[in-house]
Amino acid sequence: MGKYLVLWEMDQSKVPISPQERGAAWEALMGVVKDDIAKGLTKDWGAFVGELRGYSIVEGTEVEVASSLQQYVPFALFKVHPIATVEHVDELIKVLQE
Repeated sequence: MGKYLVLWEMDQSKVPISPQERGAAWEALMGVVKDDIAKGLTKDWGAFVGELRGYSIVEGTEVEVASSLQQYVPFALFKVHPIATVEHVDELIKVLQE
């Protein structure tokens, strides 16, 4: 199981102009985010204040992470970065010193 930093950005062409419609869309989005948190896949999630972008920390297999992100398509775009933990870096150091 891996850990990933997911940088997300809403597709501005899909954001409703009406504040009421925009609020309803955000409410639906947050429902999916909260479900992912409850399932244990998403460990942390945040939106950058004043922007249509943010981040999440996700743990799972590549398939689990990719499948989860598909829930947000076509409304969000993603950049996914695998994270090397302290333990992973320690393993690398040992290999380098052999």
